[in-house]
Amino acid sequence: MESERETMEFSQKLVQLRRREGLSQEQLADRLGVTRQSVSKWEGGAAMPDVGKLISLSELFGVSVDYLVKDYLEEPAREPEMDETQARRLEEKVDDLTRYVRGTVYAYDSKARILGIPLVSVRIGFSRHQRLSREHVARGIIAIGNAAVGVVAIGLISVGLISLGFLAVGMLALGAVAFGAAACGVAAMGIFALGVSAVGVYAGGVAAMGSEVAVGVAATGKIAVGQEASGTHVLLWGSGLTAGEVEAFLRTHCPDLWGPLLRILTVLGAHIH
Repeated sequence: MESERETMEFSQKLVQLRRREGLSQEQLADRLGVTRQSVSKWEGGAAMPDVGKLISLSELFGVSVDYLVKDYLEEPAREPEMDETQARRLEEKVDDLTRYVRGTVYAYDSKARILGIPLVSVRIGFSRHQRLSREHVARGIIAIGNAAVGVVAIGLISVGLISLGFLAVGMLALGAVAFGAAACGVAAMGIFALGVSAVGVYAGGVAAMGSEVAVGVAATGKIAVGQEASGTHVLLWGSGLTAGEVEAFLRTHCPDLWGPLLRILTVLGAHIH
């Protein structure tokens, strides 16, 4: 009768192979282009890598894919390992050093999903000497991170239906630099743009350029209101304008202007300094 062969699960093999190569979880994650949390889940038996990552692991450790995925195969010859305590301490020191040199990115995806997309996705942190990768981008219904993509996106770089960030792109975009149907920022471009420098169909700001209406200190548009204004129909601020004067001017030359937009441009036009 054939003797029973010793079994070893993938998670156990991965821990031993990684330690044999002297790698921390974070270093292995970096080589594979995944998060440290992904490696931790693999080693904890909570998840399995996809086929592409299995091939990368086999090439990195010099073992076959069969060895990785089949429990009954024996482990290849390797150097003697450190005991568990020594290995753990070494990993902690290497992780601390890696975080200091390269930075740390906190990653979280909620279990709740809509159409397979996490309800909340978070990727916050910094990564020195490393390019932004897909693993560092928050993607969810609500996305928060250095780079965020979602229905509601908040981040340094954000793309969404509603986006807030240093660089924001969306239907409603709020940011230092904003692009959207409605954009508000230091530099804004959109159908309706409001900012220090604003370009749009309807634009308001210090320097405003609108194909239809522009309101600002310096305004250029078909209909323009400002201290320095140029266009087909112009209302100069002069020594001052009342809200009633601005509203009457806009209603006369742009009678179909949307009510809320009319009120915003009226208030802006009456307070140009």
